[in-house]
Amino acid sequence: MGKKILIAEDSSVILNLTKKILVQQNFEIETVKNGKAVLDKMEKDHYDLILMDINMPVMDGMETTKKIRESKDKAKASTPIFAITGNAGNYSIDEFKAIGINEYLQKPLDFDRLVTLVNEYTN
Repeated sequence: MGKKILIAEDSSVILNLTKKILVQQNFEIETVKNGKAVLDKMEKDHYDLILMDINMPVMDGMETTKKIRESKDKAKASTPIFAITGNAGNYSIDEFKAIGINEYLQKPLDFDRLVTLVNEYTN
């Protein structure tokens, strides 16, 4: 069984492409379209990595990441999180690091870099 990755992304196109590529790498993928759904999933399950879109409805990726990092469950609080965003100018790398985001990927996604980073963090 592969490592489990949760993809939080409100764009169906990016979600489906990312899922397809990671499934080919033998990862088990679950997907959600907003930050609240990420928190709901994390209550019930464990993930080896989260790919977090920053601009999502209901709860954005920054707020969701803060809530995960504040979790009393230390294993869940330390889950690696990669920010995915098309609006890199809105946040600096320092701001991502400050709230606990491990890596940052800009849209359009460089899937080779994504696969490399995902493998680094899940091995």
